[in-house]
Amino acid sequence: MHSRLPEYLKRPIIDTDKTRTVRRILKTNCLNTVCENARCPNKNECYTKHTATFLIMGNTCTRNCRYCNIACQKPEPLDIEEPSHIARAVKDLGLKYAVITSVTRDDLPDGGAEHFANCIYEIRKLCSDTKVEILTPDFKGDKNSLDIIIKAHPDVFNHNIETVKALFKTVRPQGNYDCSVDVLKYVKENSNILTKSGLMIGLGETFEQIEQTFYDLKSAGCDILTVGQYIQPSKEHLEVSKYYTLEEYDKLKLLAQKIGFNHYKIEPLARSSYMASELI
Repeated sequence: MHSRLPEYLKRPIIDTDKTRTVRRILKTNCLNTVCENARCPNKNECYTKHTATFLIMGNTCTRNCRYCNIACQKPEPLDIEEPSHIARAVKDLGLKYAVITSVTRDDLPDGGAEHFANCIYEIRKLCSDTKVEILTPDFKGDKNSLDIIIKAHPDVFNHNIETVKALFKTVRPQGNYDCSVDVLKYVKENSNILTKSGLMIGLGETFEQIEQTFYDLKSAGCDILTVGQYIQPSKEHLEVSKYYTLEEYDKLKLLAQKIGFNHYKIEPLARSSYMASELI
C-alpha cells in the first residue's frame, strides 16, 4: 500500500476571471485540453497564466496505457476545422508559445501526422510570431508520418518515453521503448528541430534504470528532458510504487547534468508541457 500524497504534490483549486476566460475561449472553439482530460495537477496555475495545452484529434484514445486518464474507445472522425479552431484560440489567448498534444490514433493511416502539421500551418498563418511545440504519439515509428511532421517544422518536437525499459510493457502495453527512442533519433537526425522527452517516476523503477533511460534519450540526440512524479488518476490505474523526495529530485538533476542535458525540468509536478516555453 503506498503512502498518502505528500503536501508538495497538492495544488489549490483556483477560480478567477483569468481561469474562467481560458475555459470560455476553449469552449467557444470546441477544443479539448490535456489539462482537463488527463487531470493535470498544474491546470489551474497554467490557466491563471492564460495558457493551456491543446489536445487534438478527439478525447478518446486507441491505446490503453495504464497510467493515463484519457478513455480508450473507438475515436470519432477527425474534425477538419480543428486546426483553424486551434489557431483562433492561440490568437484569442495571446499565446507566444503554443503546446499541442493528441490522443494516439492508430486507426488513421498516418497516425494523425497531417492533422498535427495542419495545426502548425494554421497557427503560423494567424500568429506568425508564436512558437509551436508538439507532443506526439510514436506513429508506430512510421518514417513517412515523421517526415510530414519534419516538413511542418515545429519549434520543438516532443515524444515522451514515459517510463524505463523494464516497465514499458506493463505501463504502455501497446507501445515499444526502442520505437520511442528511434522516433526521437529520426527527427533529430533529419532536421534541426529541438527534441524533447519526459518520463514519470514512482512506478517501481530503480535509480540505475532511470540513469539508463537518460543515457538512451541523450544518445538519441534529445535536447530537453522532463521528469515528474506519477500520480494515480483513479483506482483503476497503476498504483504509485514510490513518492520521490525532494532530495532525490536533486540527485536526478545532477544526473541529468552529468549526462549532458542543458535543458531540463526535474521536480515533483513537472509535466512535459508545464512551463514549456521556459525550457528553450
